[in-house]
Amino acid sequence: MTHVGFISLASCCLPRLSFTKRRPFAMAALGDDPIRDWILSEGKATQITRISPVGGGCINHASRYDTDAGPFFVKTNRSIGPSMFEGEALGLGAMYETKAIRVPRPFKVGTLPTGGSYIIMEYIEFGASRGNQSVLGKKLAEMHKAGKSERGFGFDVDNTIGSTPQINTWTSGWIEFFAEHRLGYQLKLALDQYGDSTIYQKGERLIRNIAPLFENIVIEPCLLHGDLWSGNIASDKNGEPVILDPACYYGHNEAEFGLSWCAGFGGSFYSAYFEVMSKQPGFEKRRDLYKLYHYLNHYNLFGSGYRSSALSIIDDYLGMLRV
Repeated sequence: MTHVGFISLASCCLPRLSFTKRRPFAMAALGDDPIRDWILSEGKATQITRISPVGGGCINHASRYDTDAGPFFVKTNRSIGPSMFEGEALGLGAMYETKAIRVPRPFKVGTLPTGGSYIIMEYIEFGASRGNQSVLGKKLAEMHKAGKSERGFGFDVDNTIGSTPQINTWTSGWIEFFAEHRLGYQLKLALDQYGDSTIYQKGERLIRNIAPLFENIVIEPCLLHGDLWSGNIASDKNGEPVILDPACYYGHNEAEFGLSWCAGFGGSFYSAYFEVMSKQPGFEKRRDLYKLYHYLNHYNLFGSGYRSSALSIIDDYLGMLRV
């Protein structure tokens, strides 16, 4: 069985003790082995019986620690500081607190004495399948409904989408947030990385003119997983859905479906979802806008194979909006 906590950067179309909301994770003190120290103290174990590698990630090293207090899941990165894992832990903790859908419970983020960082979290055994899509749709909608923010759109920390920085500066308006911190950031990255002035200029023209797509709807900041594709969806041994490796922020609930092109959501998923969260006017017209963010990110992460999909969406919207 594979644990649910590894980060996967493979293209999705190629291949606790306590958590206090909105409070930074306490850093573990440096020691010879802070992971072992935590497990044998705050983790309530008296012995570690086995440490075994868990495959699947290509940024971090993942391991299962078997102990007499049960198993723990540990990810380490020898070259990156704790900010990436802190963002993951805060996202997992926020989703966990909604009590709507199962996620690995985060326990500790810390620095390694030899450099790098680690995260310790709950170990969840995968079941034999990804679970029932209707149940997934219902529970995801319940998470969106329960997870609200009074601060607007954003998150307490910046995090990553794959290995791309994701800026989560609190913003009062959704259109402004999505235009600047999602599409705008990715367009600038494409310009800097590839010198792609065509996609940058057309994309900038689009984001200056997206307001009509949001007419006659009310957008509340909902807690989003943020990176919901098939590799981040599983089920536990009881068949209950589990979601993992988040890139959380508070945003328009429809943005959660931006990776639907590699998440495998079917009709039963959407039917169950919209029984809990009402479908708003213009949903179909906005779907590709949210896909665009992830196509641009795939372009920036994996190269030109995703450029045509991103550019096609931009051109279609420019035609639809007549700008």
